[in-house]
Amino acid sequence: MSNRALLIDSQEMHEETLRSILGFIEWGELEFSSSIDGALSTLQSGIFSLVLIGEDEVERRSTIYRAIREVDSSIPVLFLLDESADSAIPWGSADGVLGYITFPIKQTQLISSLEQAVTYNEKRRRRSGQRDHTGMFVDLIGNSAAMIRVRQLMAQVTESDASVLILGESGTGKEVVAQSLHKYSQRKGRSFVPINCGAIPAELLESELFGHEKGAFTGAISTRKGRFELADGGTVFLDEIGDMSLPMQVKLLRVLQERIFERVGGVKSIRSDVRVMAATHRNLEQNIEDGKFREDLFYRLNVFPIELPPLRERNGDIAPLVDAISKRLESEGRVVAKLKPNAIYALSNYEWPGNVRELCNLVERLGILYPGEEVDAVDLPGKYCPEGLEMPINEEINEEIPPQQTEEFMGVVGGYQESPVDSDVEESSSEESEHIIGPEYLLPSDGLNLKEYLSSLEEDLIRQALVESGGVVAKAAKLLDVRRTTLVEKIKKYDMNSKEIA
Repeated sequence: MSNRALLIDSQEMHEETLRSILGFIEWGELEFSSSIDGALSTLQSGIFSLVLIGEDEVERRSTIYRAIREVDSSIPVLFLLDESADSAIPWGSADGVLGYITFPIKQTQLISSLEQAVTYNEKRRRRSGQRDHTGMFVDLIGNSAAMIRVRQLMAQVTESDASVLILGESGTGKEVVAQSLHKYSQRKGRSFVPINCGAIPAELLESELFGHEKGAFTGAISTRKGRFELADGGTVFLDEIGDMSLPMQVKLLRVLQERIFERVGGVKSIRSDVRVMAATHRNLEQNIEDGKFREDLFYRLNVFPIELPPLRERNGDIAPLVDAISKRLESEGRVVAKLKPNAIYALSNYEWPGNVRELCNLVERLGILYPGEEVDAVDLPGKYCPEGLEMPINEEINEEIPPQQTEEFMGVVGGYQESPVDSDVEESSSEESEHIIGPEYLLPSDGLNLKEYLSSLEEDLIRQALVESGGVVAKAAKLLDVRRTTLVEKIKKYDMNSKEIA
């Protein structure tokens, strides 16, 4: 991400000087505002690396600083002062205050401050990315690598007012992400107002978003506030933004740029203080090429994109998702079914075109079909357990495995079949009964820890596959007949390095 600074200064000559120096050292972009309102609007519309405040009057300097901190509590701030100005700095020891430099600006002094800002921002991003993800975003179920990455991105943008564009297939939980971001943002005490842009006719969407005055059109029998007014101080979530008509996109762009709007049929401008989040399952860049979506609106919305993985790439998350869905249904007084590990295994091999929404519907349906009962793989609807799907272990062993560990267990013994039992053979002696699994697996007389044994076996097999594949994960995954994403998670689990192994 390139560097971007915002200068707030009533003297335009300072902008020219600073822009010239930043251009010469190729540091990044500079935005300029001579007013507090304009500066706050600019700061809210994008991600900045640094704010420069060029005011000599101490009281105004403090006012601007407080306003900036209300928008972004930790962005680095540098003060630019004339040599004759009072050098008192508000909250000079506060986190993110880099101090001040004076006009005429010395290039070496400015470069040093810019380097401080870069270092500070790196630490700020690390602090955001290293938050306790188990304590945040609890509505986002799953510990797959893909979901951990999503939570890391969310942690980095919670303290910002930047626009967020949430991308992903239908049913992946885009609104859940938006709600979680609002819940942990600085606007958490205010309204979260969602609207599905694809579910409302184009001719009514403007009224839904911005409201209307009495008599503005047939049926407008009274004045009505729109979603942007209702969300004042909070968050507006524009779901399925890719379905918005081009004329409506123009009007939305104006609101994002100028932070003002008028009700339909009204003339009074209303200031908008909302954070905008948007979501779509469509490819907006392709829509831009096809002339169906405005490029300028896309860049206004796409300040901080978050892409949600489809459920088929999160097969290790099936068990915890089923558990969470079941608990939610139980809290609503519903009777649910209990899925056995073989059923979880079958669901982990399904492609899930409807993603998490489809899984929710399935768990609810199974609760109706098998209320309070245990459900095995064969009890699932046919498409979830097709003929020929090989169940890797028998039912008795399978029941001992916690659902969240089922996939790991299956990956170890996926190709094993029990030896056929000859009904004519007499019952084995106690000594012979040690061979209870097969001739190549000898169970010690004092027993063993099955989970530790299988985990060790799995690690050894993965190491062998990586050696034979020269450290190429995709080839190793093919040798083990598992998905590449599954193998990557297991390599991380066992703290392996595929290149070192090769």
